[in-house]
Amino acid sequence: MARLLLSALRRAGHRVEVASRLRSRDGAGDPARQARIARAGAATARRLIQRYRDRPAAERPRLWMTYHLYYKAPDWLGPAVSAALGIPYVAVEASVAGKRAQEPWADGHRATLAALARAAAVIALNPADVAALPDPGRVHLMPPFLDSAPFGAAAQARKTNRAALAKQLGIDSDPPWLLTVAMMRPGDKLTSYRQLAAALAAVADRPWRLLIAGDGPARPDVEAAFAWAPADRVHFLGALTSATLPALYAACDVLVWPAHNEAYGMALLEAQAAGLPVVAGASGGVATIVRDGRTGVLTPPGDTGAFATVLAGLLTDTARRQAMAEAALATVAAEHGLDRAAARLDEILQQVTRS
Repeated sequence: MARLLLSALRRAGHRVEVASRLRSRDGAGDPARQARIARAGAATARRLIQRYRDRPAAERPRLWMTYHLYYKAPDWLGPAVSAALGIPYVAVEASVAGKRAQEPWADGHRATLAALARAAAVIALNPADVAALPDPGRVHLMPPFLDSAPFGAAAQARKTNRAALAKQLGIDSDPPWLLTVAMMRPGDKLTSYRQLAAALAAVADRPWRLLIAGDGPARPDVEAAFAWAPADRVHFLGALTSATLPALYAACDVLVWPAHNEAYGMALLEAQAAGLPVVAGASGGVATIVRDGRTGVLTPPGDTGAFATVLAGLLTDTARRQAMAEAALATVAAEHGLDRAAARLDEILQQVTRS
């Protein structure tokens, strides 16, 4: 999403500079490491302030934007730099978790609250994040987005993509192909994989093939979850490059993902951009990118039985899948494309810089 933000800003005509490569994330909850990162952040901010002050006034930044700050990855740069230069500070996709006010991420939690207090605007891609933000009046909602062009092009070559993949994997192209695209890591992702395995076991009497794109430290656990399935029904493709994903999406019939505690799920958006209907759990902001009953079907979070029932119906209803595929293509192109995002971002930034 960070790369897409850069693309959208440039498409809107803004000159964008990546200010620093500092990585502020501490996933382990180590206060000592967080303190070191904070000190490095303060030093980096001082250097940036001096660098920008040394420039001619016309070449100094007019606005600072930070993407995805939260208690594990607070922003140690933007608030200081924007305050020193007297420019607006904008946060994109920020989140606040009150339960993190105590150790081990207490400093990151406080730093995130301080940054948001200084923000002239907070751009939220997931409506579920808004309620916890300190000042909803400064929040601007913006739909998740992508560059839909490569996915739409792959959809136009669906038959070719499917034939090529069937040959590559040595699988029959007649049964419906289900697809999952997700990292394999402990926690929410592994929970989703296990829920998916249970749902598919409940429809094992139906003709389907599952293709899984993704890898990670929890792969042995994911494979164990699908151990009940014959080898010819579940195909592990490993980690794939972004360039190969559009053709994979377009070759399949349904994207399946229980989406346990998912923010919104870029794979769900990518799938629809390639003309793939979605069956997903209705957690977080998933409903903002999947139009229930039109571009896919959403089921209650964690309800494996409901997920299996919906999937069983779609597996035998080719006409409904096709209607959803066409609706998904049209909806993503019209409402979640890069041009739409560029226009929305520009609208927000123009408002911020005028105020």
